[in-house]
Amino acid sequence: MRANYASLKSELTKHLSPVVVVQNNAVGGRFTLIDKGVQVETVDPVPEYFELAKSIAHVPLGVYSVIAAYLSDKVPNIANAERIDPHDLDMVAFKPAGDTGWITPLTGFRSTLATARTKLPTANLPTDLAASSDKILTEAIKFIDTAVGAKSFDMVAFNQFAATVYPSIRVNMTAAATAQITGIEALMKRWRARIGEQAWSDLYVMVLSIWTTAELNQASIIIRRTMNQAKVNTHLIDLPTAETPADPIGVALENLARIVQDNVAAEMVFNAALDVADALKGKEDLLSKEILQQIGGTAPAHTAAFGAAAAGTCPITGRTATA
Repeated sequence: MRANYASLKSELTKHLSPVVVVQNNAVGGRFTLIDKGVQVETVDPVPEYFELAKSIAHVPLGVYSVIAAYLSDKVPNIANAERIDPHDLDMVAFKPAGDTGWITPLTGFRSTLATARTKLPTANLPTDLAASSDKILTEAIKFIDTAVGAKSFDMVAFNQFAATVYPSIRVNMTAAATAQITGIEALMKRWRARIGEQAWSDLYVMVLSIWTTAELNQASIIIRRTMNQAKVNTHLIDLPTAETPADPIGVALENLARIVQDNVAAEMVFNAALDVADALKGKEDLLSKEILQQIGGTAPAHTAAFGAAAAGTCPITGRTATA
């Protein structure tokens, strides 16, 4: 059975059409159009300033990445201290007290920031984005100079630095979002005209991401409104992966082939039990309800981190399961 299932899936990948595969990357996403089994075009459609705006917005995270292991392993008396899990902090702050191994890499990062700041005037950025980027870089350099000079830092000082630059980070986030919306929507419009309305109405989109960006994925949000709204809930598929795959197109098509063949199989094999058919067509394991029944448990509630469909509703078909 498994060999035949795999054979069907392998052959089906050659007939999937039309499909857009989205790879999330540092420049706003790489998009590939597949039509009639042929990879028509691969494009990075987002304007260049997206990467600059987002990279500079991440500078506080870059500083954190250098100093985190050298933090005190005790949560200090700061605003919202209760939001920091003491056990998480204890694991992250794994360097011994007094270790100054952070000074060399942080000094190197400072050089990178200083170089970036000198190049801002020639980057042809909008005035507000240039100003916010300069503010972030300047404050980061100031924090680094103070820490290196004292050969010491703490979470309180870092939090003050982060709070100071947050308004500027918001400006950069706005600019990055605008760039991404503009670039992706223009590409979708061009591809829609290329393959025609009939084909576009059946478009599948596979968005590859890692777990941390799978929920409310930026590319998915933008693409959603360009698709056939009658099918978008079943044809726009977010595919979280543990790591960026070596062959993203192959991974996307293999998973889509499984989804498509299971969509048909579900209605044929489980036509007498639509709730089981919905499970096969969706993310629910076929044995999950049986296991819960036998152990006397209930399905865990979905959290904001994982998203949620309406209670008792299949996220793929929208049908309500019946006992």
